[in-house]
Amino acid sequence: MPRMHALELLPDEAGCDVVRRDWQALRDAGLPSQLDHRGATNSPHVTAVAAPVLGRAEEDLAVELLGPLLPTDVRAAGIALLGGHRVSLVRLLDAPDTLVRAVLDLRGRVDGVQHTGWLPHVTLARRLDRADVPAALDVLGHADVVLSLTTVRRWDPEKGIVTTL
Repeated sequence: MPRMHALELLPDEAGCDVVRRDWQALRDAGLPSQLDHRGATNSPHVTAVAAPVLGRAEEDLAVELLGPLLPTDVRAAGIALLGGHRVSLVRLLDAPDTLVRAVLDLRGRVDGVQHTGWLPHVTLARRLDRADVPAALDVLGHADVVLSLTTVRRWDPEKGIVTTL
């Protein structure tokens, strides 16, 4: 499977702090956390598009479609599990319809998009054993939070860099 390039939406510093608190709480409880990801580019983000190849045209399109909608608030409310035996633990995001439409438009114009549709979320942990899910839920609690998405960036896994668009 090829390494996926991504176009991502980033929260402002206050939003990043909220997500990092969740990461830290999971780590403090001895559970997997995105803090375990040691890559220099690891930061809270919402993936809009993941595809095997992204070029300048897709970057420009992301700026054209998503840029005018930023900043925009999303409500991080529900928690979900993605995957099989080991799961990714994510906070689901309630996004404005205008943002959802713009992301779906962008995704429809990019070749090789990884998944159909769009499930806006912020990843809190990967490779969490299903047996540890109740403990993770206890740690995270149930409070809703609002994140302000402010920036579009591009992740290039081949070069290991992110570029603010």
